[in-house]
Amino acid sequence: MTNTVYINGRAIGPQHPPYIIAELSANHNGSLANALLSLEVFKSCGADAVKIQSYTADTMTIDCDRPEFKIQGGLWDGYTLYELYKEAHTPFEWHQALFDKAAELELTLFSSPFDESAVDLLESLNAPAYKVASFEATDLPLIAYIAKTGKPLIISTGMASLEEIEEAVSCAKNNGCRELVLLHCISAYPAPVEQANLATIQDLAKRFGCVVGLSDHSLGNIVATTAVSLGAALIEKHVTLDRNQPGPDSAFSLEPHELKELCNQTKLAWQAVGQIDYSRKKSEEANLQFRRSIYFVKEMRAGEKINKKHIRRIRPGLGLEPKFYEQLLGREVVQDIKPGMACAWNLLKPIDS
Repeated sequence: MTNTVYINGRAIGPQHPPYIIAELSANHNGSLANALLSLEVFKSCGADAVKIQSYTADTMTIDCDRPEFKIQGGLWDGYTLYELYKEAHTPFEWHQALFDKAAELELTLFSSPFDESAVDLLESLNAPAYKVASFEATDLPLIAYIAKTGKPLIISTGMASLEEIEEAVSCAKNNGCRELVLLHCISAYPAPVEQANLATIQDLAKRFGCVVGLSDHSLGNIVATTAVSLGAALIEKHVTLDRNQPGPDSAFSLEPHELKELCNQTKLAWQAVGQIDYSRKKSEEANLQFRRSIYFVKEMRAGEKINKKHIRRIRPGLGLEPKFYEQLLGREVVQDIKPGMACAWNLLKPIDS
């Protein structure tokens, strides 16, 4: 696996600014006009890509009201699975218009396909990459089908055990995937900050030798920004035009001004991490003069020997370094000294004279 992935020519990896994906999901609220406007707005906020979800209620589940098909608790309490996906899906017939709009905006658009028919649709639209959602991370036949396209593949790991992640990665590799991103993810909506366990990001990178990132469902931007400081090269967040609009994902989605903050904050976090560097920075140069150094604080006559009352380690830093303090004691000065003069070797009688 490579530590750099390219989507539409944009390099994604630890040596590059974080790649920000605005997840539209169901936040179009059933309106193609909303979906198209979202592409414009998210692009203007600085997102590198927008991601949609490609499924229908019938490709996700069956229309059944048995207890196991009903959602209990959480944001979608009371829905059957079929009802939820029927309300939340992005119709296949919208996809062409969305991809055309993205091309017009010079915006990267790709999707999470949830079955092979969705992959086929996305291939016909020349989707530049694919995302496997956490809930499908154990669907190895789907991962294999996507991997065979040869496109970059992003896999979310929410709910997955280490063994299941290993199986998904092996499946992707064995079916032709050469550009893989693993996203640490907590599949809760919203996800509690105290359960984020962002240290897992570094472990994923070490174990699998691939680009890693975060699919973040927590409220706000603190988790995502912190993740970048721990090596996340890609951040995915749900975004909505207006959190007050009704919709299955609105409550845990960012609004445009928050997306803009996310783009700015994560870039700053990446810049702050930088690289291992012990050299003096250019921005520090002007402050060198305010270090401590050794100064004369009493008058002295030429030939007089220095004792502790004559010198002190004080600011500014234009005299000899404090580490020479003990060496100066007992040395003769070769000229008259005034208080406030910086100690310098040329003011002292050489030791071998």
